[in-house]
Amino acid sequence: MRRMSRRGFSAVAVATVAGLAMAGDAAAVGERGRRKSRELRGMWLASVVNRDWPSKPGLPAAQQRAELLAYLDSAVNRRLNTVVFQVRPTADALWASPYEPWSEYLTGVQGKDPGWDPLGTAVQEAHRRGLELHAWFNPFRIANHTDPSRLVATHPARVHPDWVVPYGGKLYYNPGLPEVRRFVQDAMLDAVRKYPIDAVHWDDYFYPYPVAGQVFDDDDAFERYGGGFPDRASWRRDNIDRVVREMARRVKKARPRTQFGISPFAVWRNIATDPTGSDTRAGVQTYDDLFADTRGWVKKGWIDYIVPQVYWNIGFAAADYAKLIPWWNDVARGTGVRLYIGEALYKAGDPAQPAAWQDPAELSRHLTYAQGFHEVRGHIFFSAKEVGVDRIGAMARVVADHYQEPAKPPR
Repeated sequence: MRRMSRRGFSAVAVATVAGLAMAGDAAAVGERGRRKSRELRGMWLASVVNRDWPSKPGLPAAQQRAELLAYLDSAVNRRLNTVVFQVRPTADALWASPYEPWSEYLTGVQGKDPGWDPLGTAVQEAHRRGLELHAWFNPFRIANHTDPSRLVATHPARVHPDWVVPYGGKLYYNPGLPEVRRFVQDAMLDAVRKYPIDAVHWDDYFYPYPVAGQVFDDDDAFERYGGGFPDRASWRRDNIDRVVREMARRVKKARPRTQFGISPFAVWRNIATDPTGSDTRAGVQTYDDLFADTRGWVKKGWIDYIVPQVYWNIGFAAADYAKLIPWWNDVARGTGVRLYIGEALYKAGDPAQPAAWQDPAELSRHLTYAQGFHEVRGHIFFSAKEVGVDRIGAMARVVADHYQEPAKPPR
């Protein structure tokens, strides 16, 4: 057999490698296409302090309903497929609950029936539009003030004052009490049983964010229940672990197809604190400051999805988007827990934010970067008002660059 010249061998090899590369590229493109046809595209719709909806308390029921439907239509117009609707902002309810009063953000008066069913309407109308409706609950916040007398007389926090801890200008339920953990689950599960919601969604508030010079007074509860723990921090983390684990089990029992997801602050621990932490220098660490072991919940497979709020730009020194995405990707790998990324749309065009947020392309670059990580299965934007108003066109850029074709949420 004639010996192949070096030049001839190189040409064949190059052609073979090029062919393999093209095949690999095609496979990668195909995989990306499959993933993009099944990705979560969501927006948070906040009701606390009337942030997004309703635009102010006390509007007529017909106007409240019209505003709600307009937000659902906005999601459709942006080719989103999921709305995360805040239905328990402050130990209250946006449905007729036997556990907690109607929210004051509806009528301006806590406990006053608004004359219609916001959650039921949201579920029905979202599904009619092909959207998933994730019901967003805040587990422990009672009020954005510290005066229990401002709560309706029948409020559980007034009936059980021993459940309540004032801290940082707000009132909270004490997660260290078993009866509190059971009660808040019961209150949320009432909505799960009554409505075909697609997910129960919790935000980033567990134990409250630290306030300098203030102490969360749970001495009595720790004395009663903390005996088996090496320190108060371990006991507090166990309290939050318990409520997460129990809620996950109870959601599936009540409605098996309903998911359970959590959207935490994006820094579990800094690498300087823990070698398994992220390469960040954040001032808050969920494990140490909120007593929320967000990484642990994923590793143990307790929840269906996690949405770290990666609310910083690419290159931000203390918490770089481009360092947190690979860290969370590694956390989620092999767990079966879906990873979505929380995006700070509200920062786009805000003059108080760094220069990166004045660029309409910053958010689109986030999605482009995240495409390189297999575990990232979608994004949720905070929040609905900015999805519609779109101050500098950042959302329009995301849609143009990434959402040209419709997609269904992963299942």
